[in-house]
Amino acid sequence: MVVAQSQINEIVILSQISHRNVVKILGCCLETEVPLLVYEFILNGTLFEYIHHQNEELPLTWEMRLRIAIQVAGALSYLHSAASSPIFHRDIKSSNILLDEKYTAKVADFGTSRSMSIDKTHVTTKVQGTFGYLDPEFFQSSKFTDKSDVYSFGVTLSELLTGEKPVSLTSSQEWRSLAAYFLLSMEENRLFDILDAQVMKDGGKDEIVAVANLAKRCLNLKGKKRPTMKQVAVELEGIQQSVKASDMRQTFANVEYVRCEITEHGDIVSASKGSSCINDGVGSSLDDEPLLSSKNFL
Repeated sequence: MVVAQSQINEIVILSQISHRNVVKILGCCLETEVPLLVYEFILNGTLFEYIHHQNEELPLTWEMRLRIAIQVAGALSYLHSAASSPIFHRDIKSSNILLDEKYTAKVADFGTSRSMSIDKTHVTTKVQGTFGYLDPEFFQSSKFTDKSDVYSFGVTLSELLTGEKPVSLTSSQEWRSLAAYFLLSMEENRLFDILDAQVMKDGGKDEIVAVANLAKRCLNLKGKKRPTMKQVAVELEGIQQSVKASDMRQTFANVEYVRCEITEHGDIVSASKGSSCINDGVGSSLDDEPLLSSKNFL
């Protein structure tokens, strides 16, 4: 009976949602004892599998992690503030984030979700959710708010950064919370000791720190001090844009360096107008017409 109620609730919730990063329901059958739901086919499984069972042939790169985080944050922002009525997901975790054939994130499993009237800020309900992702404030008060989803997202963000499971056994056989471990490491300035190897390999220091600080704010024990999902989405997009801008600057610098090297050795005496190469303090003016593509020299 509980299963049937959960599935009916999911049908009701998903019928209100239209977002590219939320799994689509295609149909249902209510004539069976347990309702049957038909979803769009999501080819590549869950984010949990990619974080914790990494495939060397297709590593979960920093660019992929940041993009997935942005997509999930955007979906939650939509649920909280742009849907016809606010929706609290109530079970955000990496195993409820699916990846399609292009590794686009799709938030799934709305069985425990609740649609809220605009004038309400929380729902009082029995405590349920997944251990490790559960908002401590909700656990203590039984009041679930939009900031409870923010906390769960913060745990997921910590997973993406560290590659650690939300709850794991330590060498002393004690259960360890990733959220508590992550916050302690941040306080002790040990972030780079706990990061996933792929994150360290691909990511730049500034953007990693920026994402980690955002995760820390999402994990604040006081819900009122956590950012909204809209703020989270905007900040993550800003970090992504700064990464792209940095990559473009680096590419431009590499191209100019190659052009300068060519000019210095006398193979080509001109390139594009408005740029100059400095050689022993002497600037050489550059021409309009590019004579060779820089990729031939990289």
